[in-house]
Amino acid sequence: MNELPPQIQNQLAQIQQVQQQAQALMQQKAQVEMLLRETERAFEELQKTEEGAEVYKGAGELLIKAKREDVLKDLEEKKDNFDVRLKSLSRQEERLQSRFNQLQEQLKSALGKMQGQGPATGGRAE
Repeated sequence: MNELPPQIQNQLAQIQQVQQQAQALMQQKAQVEMLLRETERAFEELQKTEEGAEVYKGAGELLIKAKREDVLKDLEEKKDNFDVRLKSLSRQEERLQSRFNQLQEQLKSALGKMQGQGPATGGRAE
């Protein structure tokens, strides 16, 4: 195949960049989902304990005695923060998907024009 014009090379580079960003975003999202599940499990288990039960929470390498209610409150705040982070990551994911689709259509159109066929038709939009 002949060398691609700079415009098409640029569009391909942009698509690759968006794909890399999406991959990094998916990894972040998976990590936050895992942390959220762990926090929810800890919260549920702590709720099963009796009031006044002896509770310890992690602080780096240490376990420190804490009030059950304080730990429940901390876990609730963590859950809320992870939920907000997940929603933010989901919105970013949607924007990246939209950008990817836009770039893909632009590339199809440019390749179609390059081949003298006009805008590319057919194929599937993701």
